[in-house]
Amino acid sequence: MKIAMIIVSSLLTLLAFASASGKLRKSPQVIQGMTHVGVRENQIPLLALLEIAGGVGLLVGFATRDLGRLAAAGLVLYFAGALVAHLRIKDNFKTLAPALDLFVISIGTLVLQIQR
Repeated sequence: MKIAMIIVSSLLTLLAFASASGKLRKSPQVIQGMTHVGVRENQIPLLALLEIAGGVGLLVGFATRDLGRLAAAGLVLYFAGALVAHLRIKDNFKTLAPALDLFVISIGTLVLQIQR
């Protein structure tokens, strides 16, 4: 079970870092997607910082069990918020699928973190 936790946590960390990178680089596609769901441009760097903090927390959480669990829980809440933002404006499945995928992966990570 520990190997699965390490693999899934590492995957979520990479995905969170990649998502944060697009926000920090101000990728036009990312900025457009964020503003589409109602995020103001001045909030985007803070959201990127939260993703980075979650990813770092997962990495440090390999050595500190409680931090790994808290980081996973934080990312569950973060991606739940992203999913709700898409659902609130009635986005189609294709548009909200990335947020849904990240939400599901973060739930899996949290479950594995708790079970270790």
